[in-house]
Amino acid sequence: MRKLTYCIASSLDGFISAPDGSDPTGPDGFWPIGEDYVAHLAAVYPEILPAPARAALGVTAEGTHFDTALEGRRTYQNGLDAGITDAYPHLRHLVFSRTLTESPDPRVELVGTDPVAKVRELKQEEGKGIWLMGGGKLAAALYGEIDALIIKLAPLTLGSGTPLFAPLAGFDPVQYELTDSTVLKSGTALLSYTRTAGSVSQ
Repeated sequence: MRKLTYCIASSLDGFISAPDGSDPTGPDGFWPIGEDYVAHLAAVYPEILPAPARAALGVTAEGTHFDTALEGRRTYQNGLDAGITDAYPHLRHLVFSRTLTESPDPRVELVGTDPVAKVRELKQEEGKGIWLMGGGKLAAALYGEIDALIIKLAPLTLGSGTPLFAPLAGFDPVQYELTDSTVLKSGTALLSYTRTAGSVSQ
């Protein structure tokens, strides 16, 4: 069965973006992106780099982790605001939204139904892993379906913003085992966790 991995950049205090959900890595963004960070992603997780970055870096590798990407409406809107209708044409790209009625790009699949049911369907299909890129609301809706975490922990605090999981996830402790860690000189720590076998979200 395929696994769902929430791979996301987070501040030290658990936020993934500013309160308005805008792209923290955009032209006016505040997220620290070191050269070693970009090089690490290009070498280890090339598939999670958006198409413009892949083109700029000359990255053509498919990657070994994921072949499917999931994102929520707000996260997708950041790309649209930048004039990008599909930032991940090298992956199967699904956007969960109940407000978009027509996809801005023929390669992007809109899902207006229950995210949990859709992810369970995707898990039964053949292929590589499923990458949940955000945002916090979609991650909260899929809280019980997440099999692994890759937290790209940035050396900054925000004080307030969009949390890793929106409050609708509810209080539901889930334990994870640390399976890999890389600390870069620029300060970002990449932490990989796998949900423990006995940990089942209700």
